[in-house]
Amino acid sequence: MERSSGILMHISSLPNRFGIGALGREAYAYVDFLARAGQRYWQLLPMGPTGYGDSPYQLFSSFAGNPYFIDIGLLIEEGLLTEDEARPHLCPVDADGVDYGGLHARRFGLLRLAFQRGRHREEAAQAAFAKENAAWMADYALFMALKAHFGMAPFTEWPADIRMREAGALDYYRGLLSEEAAFYAYTQYLFFRQWRAFRAYAQAQGVRLIGDLPIYVALDSADVWARPDIFQLGEDRRPLWVSGVPPDYFTADGQLWGNPVYDWEALAKSDYGWWLDRIRGATRLYDALRIDHFRGLESYWRVKAGESTARDGEWAKGPGLDFIKAVQREFPALPIIAEDLGYLTPEVHQLVADSGYPGMKVLQFAFDAREPSGYLPHAYPRNCVCYTGTHDNTTAAGWFSEAAREDVAFARRYLNLNEKEGFAWGLIRGGMSSVADLFIAQMQDYLGLPAAARMNIPGTIGDNWRWRMRPGAASPALADKIAVYTKMYGRCK
Repeated sequence: MERSSGILMHISSLPNRFGIGALGREAYAYVDFLARAGQRYWQLLPMGPTGYGDSPYQLFSSFAGNPYFIDIGLLIEEGLLTEDEARPHLCPVDADGVDYGGLHARRFGLLRLAFQRGRHREEAAQAAFAKENAAWMADYALFMALKAHFGMAPFTEWPADIRMREAGALDYYRGLLSEEAAFYAYTQYLFFRQWRAFRAYAQAQGVRLIGDLPIYVALDSADVWARPDIFQLGEDRRPLWVSGVPPDYFTADGQLWGNPVYDWEALAKSDYGWWLDRIRGATRLYDALRIDHFRGLESYWRVKAGESTARDGEWAKGPGLDFIKAVQREFPALPIIAEDLGYLTPEVHQLVADSGYPGMKVLQFAFDAREPSGYLPHAYPRNCVCYTGTHDNTTAAGWFSEAAREDVAFARRYLNLNEKEGFAWGLIRGGMSSVADLFIAQMQDYLGLPAAARMNIPGTIGDNWRWRMRPGAASPALADKIAVYTKMYGRCK
């Protein structure tokens, strides 16, 4: 990547009068803000439909878009909804958090009204979209219709005939649930139509979109239900092994993620075709891609299904450079960032180096007063991406209030921090001035927000992924201030 900078913020965090950020005027205004600030990139979290826990890393499909991000205001402008119909769904635009429970209870009723009005409009365009996305959309639409039919139960609890995708059961439920499946297919048409317009606008303003590709998929997903052959599943379609990370200094029991792990030998026989299709789908959304948990491509921690912790797992070999070469043959020009955080071995470092992809350097990890750190800016290579913090970290202001006193003192000395500039801005300056080709800060850091504004606390469920930016926070004055730093350190687009 060329020397540049960007901002990390999910679409959900945009202000919006219907309770969650979406692909309407606020998204376009934020692109204008980024352009004014001299930023070349907007980094997003995964954009798919979320399930239990609302995590964008646990999706019902690797290919589908999240219906919550369909902008209601645009649907009103198109005549698919009326203001009167939408009015009961209004939410305070200055609310700090997304109410996912309320969205789940109300949003789909509103989208069904749009479906009834719009299903017979633009029929040729809808048919072309369905044909273009035939490899995944029919399975996704039926999967969601089946979930609704079975009270949103995970597919592993469905009757055996449809859980196992027996031909007769598939035919029966396709007929029984045709109307419901058509609704879910239509939401995808709306999402991708709005996305194409949004992305075209961003590109016209010189702003590129960085997407995030989770290495694993959710167990309860159309991916696993439709393609059991590429996962380590038993004959009953339930997982034999699940994903996680081993115990470490922070977690005595490790982290039990619970995603099914891939059958990499089966994937290799098709030259990783499903994975390449997955990346191809991502290129329809993004201009660059971050592969989450990149180290799992070298070796991954797997735990027998049914274990309550990740303590008694084992390391298994991933596809390594063979997979990387397949990706690079298919997508030679696609910029990819390797998320090389966590427990790293010499073999993982070698895989990142052999791939040529830039790795990640997180400033919040740099200032351990007890031992030298490879995350200090003076140690960076150019081919890396520097972050103040990721979606899994606290905010910059939160770090300065929560970190060990010795670590904060080290950061103050190293970065020559002062009260006038502000500690968060001093951390941003440290990243901006580094040799890293790309620098990314969380939007919360530019706003100077405390730890309460963090996006996610790993290993917890219940209060994550909710942060929303207040209206007017992305102001012209803030954009101009960011632009001063961006120009000073040669990162202007």
